[in-house]
Amino acid sequence: MVPTVPLPRRPLDLSDRTRQWYENELGWTTVPGSPVRLATGMRFDVLEVPAEAGFAALRHLGPTSPVALRRNLPERHGDSGDAGDFGDPGDSGAREPVLRVPHGDSGDSTVRPGDAPSRCGGRPVRRGARVRLLVAAGGAEELPGLLDWLEWGTLALDLTAVGAGGSIGAPLPPGVPEGAISAGGSGPQGAAVWLRPPEPGCEVEPSLPTLSAMGGGGGAPDLVRLVETMATQCHRIRLRRACAQPLAFS
Repeated sequence: MVPTVPLPRRPLDLSDRTRQWYENELGWTTVPGSPVRLATGMRFDVLEVPAEAGFAALRHLGPTSPVALRRNLPERHGDSGDAGDFGDPGDSGAREPVLRVPHGDSGDSTVRPGDAPSRCGGRPVRRGARVRLLVAAGGAEELPGLLDWLEWGTLALDLTAVGAGGSIGAPLPPGVPEGAISAGGSGPQGAAVWLRPPEPGCEVEPSLPTLSAMGGGGGAPDLVRLVETMATQCHRIRLRRACAQPLAFS
C-alpha cells in the first residue's frame, strides 16, 4: 500500500479567524456568510449612535461592557458586503471633528484623527464614525417606549437599535494586525473594531445595560441613563448641524 500524504491545510483567512474567535472563545452566534456578522437578539442587542454621542455615554457603562467603533472607511466599488458598515458613502470625511472620549474616572482626553491604536482602534476617528454599544437582549424592543417616556420620542434622533432577528458586522478580534483588513477580501471586515472588547471566558450578559437596573439596583449598568445621555447628545449634534446649514433667502 502506497502511503498517502495529506494535503497541506489552507491557512485561515480573516473571516475564518474572526468566526472562530467569536464562536469558540466567546460562544456567540454568527451568521453564515462572509464577511462575518454577529446575530443580535439572543445574548445581546445593539444601540448605534454617532461616535460623539457614544463616547459621551461610556461613563454609564461598566469596565467590561463591550463597545465597538464602526469606522468610516471609504466605500470601494464592487463590494458585496454590507455597505452600511462603511458609514455614509456620501460623507467625504473632509472635516474631521475633535472628539472627547472619557478616560478613566478622573476626566477625559481628546481624540483627534491619527490618535494611537489603543485609543481609536488603529484608524482615525473620522467624521461619520459610529459607536455600537451592546445592551441586554430586549433593549432594542424597549427603546421606542423608553424614548417616549424620556420625552425624546417626537424628535428624529440618530439613534438606532438592532435586536431579535438582526445582525451586525463583526468587529475585528483584538490582536488582529491592521494589515489583515486589506487582506480579507472584498468584504467590509475590519470596518468595525472593539474599543472595549468582550472578555473570553466571561459571560457578557451581566455587564450589559438593562432596564431592570434603573435606579441603581444590581450591578448591571442602567439602560435609562445610557439612552438619556445618548439622546441628549444626538439632539445636540442635530442642532449643531442645523445651525451649520446656510440660510435660504427667498
